[in-house]
Amino acid sequence: MEASFARDMWKVVEPLHAVTYFAEECRKANGDVGLKGFWMGYFGSRGAPLGAVSAGTIQATFFGFHPARVRRAVPDAWRFASPESILRARSDAAARVLRRTVPGIEDVAVKAAPLLQEVVMAADASGRPLFAANQDLPLPEDPVEALWQATTSLREHRGDGHVALLAAEGLSGLEANVLVSAIGVVPPERFYESRGWSPEDWAEATEELTRRGLVAQGEATAEGRGLKARIEQRTDELAAVPYNVLSDPKTLYESLIPASKAAATEMPFPNPIGFPRPA
Repeated sequence: MEASFARDMWKVVEPLHAVTYFAEECRKANGDVGLKGFWMGYFGSRGAPLGAVSAGTIQATFFGFHPARVRRAVPDAWRFASPESILRARSDAAARVLRRTVPGIEDVAVKAAPLLQEVVMAADASGRPLFAANQDLPLPEDPVEALWQATTSLREHRGDGHVALLAAEGLSGLEANVLVSAIGVVPPERFYESRGWSPEDWAEATEELTRRGLVAQGEATAEGRGLKARIEQRTDELAAVPYNVLSDPKTLYESLIPASKAAATEMPFPNPIGFPRPA
């Protein structure tokens, strides 16, 4: 499968998954199960497939967050709610959002979820901890929940591969954020708000990237843009491999486009994910 197909699939998979971060039903579900505040809800619900892990594990696998932001939420999250109860709540809430926002989601889910799950089970989990944890979860019987879980697994598969490539290039989570912002994908203020870094942290990382020749006067250099492009290309190449299991991947992709556009109405633009507004 070509890398460009994996990029296209990311653009339809991400909004279906990302309702879990932005939709009111999902935020409320995290609170109802016992998690306190948005960030404990975020780290607890996304991290629940891993079990009651340490703050260090969340920090390493999620990448890009200030350690203090993580440690204010974890491991306390597991005192308020078990990973098992969080998993049930997050899946149910995401399905309710998709049913509210996406016309015809039942039919889409019945057809697409089994195919996406084929891709999930064909993917190699080696070196991909968040993906491996999601891959191990039983697929929900409800077709819309199953669709959400399959998109979540594939999203984490891609994300784990991306993090590995960033780390291999010697970029910290903060430096990766600075480079993305210097290219113009996400404003710095979004990262201050969402990832917990201070302007002083940002300035220090910018200085380091400047020393490496990746940034100049706050903007990415040709070398910095080239590095980011190579990382994105390799991310796509790695993410494309499991789709080879499908006999008709193009039809699956096309079937998800309307649902994805509808689900994207729950996302803010610009967003810290760096996801572009659907055309």
